[in-house]
Amino acid sequence: MAGNNFKTLDDLGNVEGKAGLVRVDLNVPMADGKVTDDTRLKAVIPTVIELADKGAKVLLLAHFGRPKGEYKPEFSLEPVVAPLAAVLGREVTFMQRPSNDLIAALPNGNIVVIENSRFAAGEEKNDPGMAKMIADLGDFFVNDAFSAAHRAHVTTVGLANHLPAYAGRSMERELSALNKALGNPEHPVAAVVGGAKVSSKLDVLRQMVGKVDHLIIGGGMANTFLAAKGVNVGKSLCEHDLTDTANEILEAADKAGCTVHLPYDVVVSKEFAPNPPTRTVNVHEVAEDEMILDVGPAAVEALSDVLKTCKTLVWNGPMGAFETPPFDMATVALARTAAALTKEGSLLSVAGGGDTVAALNHAGVADDFTFVSTAGGAFLEWMEGKELPGVAALTR
Repeated sequence: MAGNNFKTLDDLGNVEGKAGLVRVDLNVPMADGKVTDDTRLKAVIPTVIELADKGAKVLLLAHFGRPKGEYKPEFSLEPVVAPLAAVLGREVTFMQRPSNDLIAALPNGNIVVIENSRFAAGEEKNDPGMAKMIADLGDFFVNDAFSAAHRAHVTTVGLANHLPAYAGRSMERELSALNKALGNPEHPVAAVVGGAKVSSKLDVLRQMVGKVDHLIIGGGMANTFLAAKGVNVGKSLCEHDLTDTANEILEAADKAGCTVHLPYDVVVSKEFAPNPPTRTVNVHEVAEDEMILDVGPAAVEALSDVLKTCKTLVWNGPMGAFETPPFDMATVALARTAAALTKEGSLLSVAGGGDTVAALNHAGVADDFTFVSTAGGAFLEWMEGKELPGVAALTR
């Protein structure tokens, strides 16, 4: 990703009385009609409050779930309005069918949530007619939803073709952090890539070996790499059909001067359950009826020493089966090392992806990383080196 060549709210000028179409992420988890995690709601605060305080009419565009282009009441954004108002400390109104007359009648500084953009069949097709119709409601467009930036939809891309387009404060902060981490990083750079399957992160691994100095592979995917090197991984989760691909990635890393770190001691068990009998063994000592479920303490100590030599860290995915104790030890220990180095100012640390955020929260260190992205797919595609349509639309 190139430098930050997009406009921000600093470039917006006087917005008093103008209608701003602001794409945000309100796709929050709900249970029994209540929001169970308001992280994404809090992310919209800086942009929304700034625009409202400057006298703009703030029209929030967002999706909720996958209604597949038709109205389904269970996917309405209306239940999100009250929790959003509580987080903002402002009154927020709901508009099911926006019109120029309704928007013209709004007082300056009003905040409005417009009904789920995905109720319209044209949204996910980036339909030009729909884009023009929505654009006619506003005077400018702000995209503040990096988590939806990998989608070429009307509310992420289409509106930028019709209106002056700007990055909101959350988007600006995210792009700035990502640029520092991989666009133009300070070396040495380390990447922690974990998770269950190599197949889901092939493009990430291929991209990383050409960008970073140290690639730390954890989780179930490490087993596939160990198997590729001739290690018997017993009953461990392993994609044996991808061992040739794993070897190709190791060869590419070698050519690029990237050191790949695989565990040399591991925590194994005969059953995958909370707190079963376990052994910590050298990777060459895994029995046929055992599963590798976490990285061992000696390897974690060595990896902590690697991080101490680095200036930049990108993290995606856990080191072990962290949701099930005691297989969270490696993830927690390494995350705490990264957090301590970040706090002392020697490491810039950027992490992202759903499992990663959960793992860092579990370790109690999410607030100590330089930046933690709540984006899942967009963060992965950024790590894969892909152009994100919602970001590209801001830089035209």
